Amino acid sequence: MKKYNMILKKLYNTILKLSAKPKAEKFLALVAFAESSFFPIPPDLLLLPMALSRPLKWIRLALITTIFSVLGGVLGYLIGVFLWETIGQYIIEFYHLEEKFLTFKDNYNTNGAIIVFIAGFTPIPYKLITIASGGMNLDIIIFIIASLLSRGARFFLLTGIIRIFGNTAKQFIDKYFSIITFTIGFIFILLLLWVYF
Repeated sequence: MKKYNMILKKLYNTILKLSAKPKAEKFLALVAFAESSFFPIPPDLLLLPMALSRPLKWIRLALITTIFSVLGGVLGYLIGVFLWETIGQYIIEFYHLEEKFLTFKDNYNTNGAIIVFIAGFTPIPYKLITIASGGMNLDIIIFIIASLLSRGARFFLLTGIIRIFGNTAKQFIDKYFSIITFTIGFIFILLLLWVYF
């Protein structure tokens, strides 16, 4: 366990150093875009260290993440509309989200905006919602507005906390890194159980 924590700590410090480089913003945009339609790693893992290393650019970082996450969401939506039979269904099956998809299928257009908003703000796999929204023909304007509000709220809240607490947040992460990684791991396991069972 100690060795595992050391590896994670080293990875965290590496990301923290890399996040200060100019090209980090392009990588953040790419991850935010890809995660909304097919990529499994959320942009938060890159956004938080970047906000820690550039606290004065918290608005810019949150804006980049929000815009590219929503653009990636539009790609997921289009996959659902035009490529459901080939790519869309494959992505849902690849992540074993078939049951979750069927749950959303009923009354999707009635509650679609709420579903998109909740999924965009919480750890629910956002790619499931973007593809489902296209597959269920949710109005694209409603989809984009709900996505902008939820993803924006999530990313601006995260970077805003870093901006307000600044170095205290970094010291907290450094001091309680093991507990934080254990908690994140526990949440990740719960999410996997939720997705697979």
